[in-house]
Formats: sequence, structure tokens, C-alpha cells
Amino acid sequence: MCGRYASSRAPEDLAGLFRARLEPREELAPSWNVAPTDPVWAVLERPDRDTGEPDRRLRTLRWGLVPSWSKDPGGAARMINARMETVHEKPAFRRAFTRRRCLLPADGFYEWQSVPATATAKAYKQPYFIAPEDSSVMAMAGLYEFWRDPAVTDEDDPAAWLATATIITTEAADAAGRIHPRMPLALDPDDYDAWLDPAHQDADALRALLHTPAGGRLEVRAVSTAVNSVRNNGPHLLEPAPAA
Repeated sequence: MCGRYASSRAPEDLAGLFRARLEPREELAPSWNVAPTDPVWAVLERPDRDTGEPDRRLRTLRWGLVPSWSKDPGGAARMINARMETVHEKPAFRRAFTRRRCLLPADGFYEWQSVPATATAKAYKQPYFIAPEDSSVMAMAGLYEFWRDPAVTDEDDPAAWLATATIITTEAADAAGRIHPRMPLALDPDDYDAWLDPAHQDADALRALLHTPAGGRLEVRAVSTAVNSVRNNGPHLLEPAPAA
């Protein structure tokens, strides 16, 4: 799974990298400890209201997908991930898979490995930071949805709509697989256009885009247990953990 990640690049840099328009008034501080239900940067395409042409934009979504048919948004924290093997058929994800796909930019992600107790120390979970070897941006494959809040009567009120996202995961590759069996699926740059195109609705062709993330070229390093608390944030979380 992916339950925590880092996203510290400036929105202007992300917009340029993904050839996207930065939506006005969108603000989000860098985070080295992105957690479920946090607002996150996402790249997506929607038809322009005036021209109907695809409009690629960088905007914020809340991490934890709320399907449009949900009675309330309370289950979002359970919908932070969608399995690549079944995303096209699960009721919570299948409509978004064919119509509302996005990319979630990340520096890398965290996974944890249990360390058993010893005679002198308690058991604990050791966090690891996993990122591309070349320090490039991970474009994690995602889905997004809009949920209409029935308590807000005016549908033109921004508060009437909740925009949320989930990250697609796959079997872990290479070094990441030694830490955890699942990991977020990062798309190749050559596949960005096809993945984001809302007119592309062939489920089999879309699933073919979901293959080995980052070509398996990932770096793994143990980091401080400070990342275990969502209250901690900052670039120091990526520093290598002291040798045991």
C-alpha cells in the first residue's frame, strides 16, 4: 500500500513538468509527510467549459476517494489506495477508472518494516523512504471523484463539492519489495497523455499502461522514526537514520 509520501516541489515547477495550467488561487505548502485526508497536488484533464477542448490543470484534491454515490464522506481514509489488479471492476473505482484519471506527483513514498523486540529494546516499526534513483518526480497513477454535499443547497457554492483522489498500487519492484509487497504505481512520461485523456475510455488499453513502476529503478533508505507521527514535517524526515 501507500499510506504516506513526500511532495515538496513548487507548484510552478510541477505545472511546467506536466505541461499543466496551475489553477488560480490554489495553494499548498511543501510536505515531507503527506498523510491520508491531506490536500495533495494532482494533474488532471477536463474539457474546457467554453471550447470543450481538453484542459490539463494542476489542482488540489483531498487524498482518500469518496465515490459520487456515497451517502457521506466518512469512508475516505479507507479509500487512499486502489489495487491495479482490480481497479477496473471494483464499484468504488471502476467509473473513475474510465473517466477520471489523474497523476499525483511525489518525491517518493514511505513504507514500514517491523523490527522485533530484543533483550534491550522494544519492538518498533522502521520507516524507509523509497524514491527514484535519479531523484526524478514520481507521477503516481491515481483516480479522482467529485462528491456532492446535499447539505449545501447551492451547487455553485464551492463548499457543495468535495474533490478526492486515490493512488493505484501494484506489486512492489526490486528493493521496494524487500520492505513491503505493495507500492504506488508510477507512470512512464510517455504514458501521461493517454492516461490523462478523459476521452480514452478503453479499460483494457488503460490497464496496459499500468506496468512496472519507474522500471524498478528505486532507491531505499532507512529514515528517522519521526515520520511515524503526522505532526512532524520537514526535509529532515528524509535524512538517513543513524546506524544501529
